[in-house]
Amino acid sequence: MSDSAACAKDSRVFYAVVWWQQKFGRQGLPWQGTRDPYRVWLSEIMLQQTQVLTVLGYYDRFLSRFPDVHSLAYAPVDDVLAMWSGLGYYSRARNLHRCAQTLVREFSGEFPRSSDVLQELPGIGPSTASAIAAFCFGETTSIFDGNVKRVMARWLGFTGDISHSPTERELKAQVQDLVPQEASAKDMACYTQGLMDLGATVCTRSKPRCSSCPLAQDCVALEVGRPQEFPRKTRRLKRSTQIWFLLVVRRANGECWLEKRAPSGIWASLYCFPVLLSREELLAKLHENDLVSAQEMEPVVHALTHRDLVLTPVVCQVPAGWHFDKETALRGRWVHPSQASEVGLPAPIARWLAEGGGLERL
Repeated sequence: MSDSAACAKDSRVFYAVVWWQQKFGRQGLPWQGTRDPYRVWLSEIMLQQTQVLTVLGYYDRFLSRFPDVHSLAYAPVDDVLAMWSGLGYYSRARNLHRCAQTLVREFSGEFPRSSDVLQELPGIGPSTASAIAAFCFGETTSIFDGNVKRVMARWLGFTGDISHSPTERELKAQVQDLVPQEASAKDMACYTQGLMDLGATVCTRSKPRCSSCPLAQDCVALEVGRPQEFPRKTRRLKRSTQIWFLLVVRRANGECWLEKRAPSGIWASLYCFPVLLSREELLAKLHENDLVSAQEMEPVVHALTHRDLVLTPVVCQVPAGWHFDKETALRGRWVHPSQASEVGLPAPIARWLAEGGGLERL
């Protein structure tokens, strides 16, 4: 194929996605139609590993509490985690807070206009940086998230194993070549949103709706009849299992004892029932605090990205004025279910406190 023919084909892809997005793409989402980088950034972070319907329940509430980068930067991190409670992947919230502080400290609260500079900020990877730069500043750079990798690997017939970084970079370069450098800011916004929408609603992982795809005519994966085999990714992280005993100490007035977890690891910096990693550790904790009437509940499996937590609540009812030893008391606080929204909580703990009981639903 000549260079001119290749450029023409590349332009057809770009403008086919722009046309499709305007006619069939998702419209009316609260973060669409804005060039405010703060709002775009927040939506992009929330949408990582999280479905749109879930994010819709958090986005407006978060903005009402933190309407701009300055209010987010100056807020205590515990307040940020409280607003994120139940959304999962809590490192996103901690990085969001760190990034806001960096923007205020080093950029006077303004977002850099270049994707290269944006991705140097805490928690902003290449794809998020490209989305902000394309949506807000019209930069002719393509996003490259999981949806885009799938759509474009299928259309190109890219057979390389993208679990290897050099091969993934090769695919990224080919995807970037599809973006015309003369594209307008409006078309860049439509193209960026269109790629996201195609991957989420048409070119899905297991059941692609090829008959509805604007790129079907030239799609190599469709032509060979094996779209599900693209992209090729052979290296997978193995799932592991961890067993946790959750010590649920509940006062007669309904308050529960929650401890703030370490700043790194699972549920970092969130409030949670004390976690014991073995039955021996649990028994020692019960003995140390004279908790003699403990009731062990049925274990519940809570799935994380690459790990299953087997959570076994152990419930202890204590009098209203009961308290832990001084050392333990420094690590946490008593929380009534009505106060659950005031602290950052892991999803299963937030669900239980919100319901005011029903440990079988952890």
